Amino acid sequence: MTASQGMTVNGRPGHDTASCDDTDAVLALKRGFDALADNIGKVVVGKSLPVRLCVTALLADGHVLIEDEPGTGKTQLAKGLARSLDVSFGRIQFTADLLPSDILGVTFYDRDSSSFSFRPGPVFASIVLADEINRASAKTQSALLEVMDEHRVTADGTVHDVPQPFMVVATQNPADHLGTYRLPEAQLDRFMIVAALGHPGHETSLALARQLDVPDRSATVSPVLDGPRVLALRRMAGSIHVAAGMLDYAVRVVEHVRSSEATASGPSTRGLLALVRCARIWAAADGRGHVIPDDIKTLAPFVIAHRLTLRPDAVLAGDTGGTVVSRALDEVPVPRSGTSSKSGKPSAAYARKRMPQRDA
Repeated sequence: MTASQGMTVNGRPGHDTASCDDTDAVLALKRGFDALADNIGKVVVGKSLPVRLCVTALLADGHVLIEDEPGTGKTQLAKGLARSLDVSFGRIQFTADLLPSDILGVTFYDRDSSSFSFRPGPVFASIVLADEINRASAKTQSALLEVMDEHRVTADGTVHDVPQPFMVVATQNPADHLGTYRLPEAQLDRFMIVAALGHPGHETSLALARQLDVPDRSATVSPVLDGPRVLALRRMAGSIHVAAGMLDYAVRVVEHVRSSEATASGPSTRGLLALVRCARIWAAADGRGHVIPDDIKTLAPFVIAHRLTLRPDAVLAGDTGGTVVSRALDEVPVPRSGTSSKSGKPSAAYARKRMPQRDA
């Protein structure tokens, strides 16, 4: 199956006119995933997990929020992802005085045509970098709610579609930093994955220090995938098998988090669906045509933890969203159907679904 099969002429998702078997789909997903991860890894050195999480969100048709201290490479990661794709790129620098119209666009009166016209804002790009998103007010942040969920903007009663593929990559500084606002729960729920980078290790820091003459590492990479290819890979993710036991396991983990004594407001259904969608991509990146418990265990802290609100007494006791999710993963029984052990290795019944590793 070629990258463009099933596409309409404008690159938007269309009806597949050809199909590929599971082996070809997993192989194509793994190749695309590895190409993107390796390319972005040249920009953000020594941070393979955050890089893989961002690629997972892209191929699962979601958005990602990168939070950490200033200067840890958040913007470089976002720009590295954007420049690894041959698609349009828009950057929004969030500030306290930013208005919704500065993001979405504005309707103005054109004297020459004696009519009103819509001038699109920077959100009308395939990859949108929302830099330091928590420096803007909640009113401005809410301008992204519709476009992140429905991939469209409504202005003066008229609906405007954004390009496809579409992804928001946002960065934010810690909430206790001067001039920052807490992101509303509805805004956080729109992000499929929330990840942190952390400071690099000694060897990585030393390697970066030797490259003083490279001011922008993201400018050193070239695109490895285009828009139609990304859309094709997203469709192929539907061929990754999710057994009934794996679905039940994901639901039980989310329900355990919701019912925890530390939880005031639990993860949404959107979070549950995001977890399963991400697990399919994670499985394909490992060369498998089926999801195992380890996929859900690895991704749950990054997909679920930011979607819950803790009770005040739990916060005082030192709980975080991550600790609540970790307890759920420890206490919810791992399904044994389709796996030989808690390690998640496929049993003989699932061995036939293991995709063969071919040379790229």
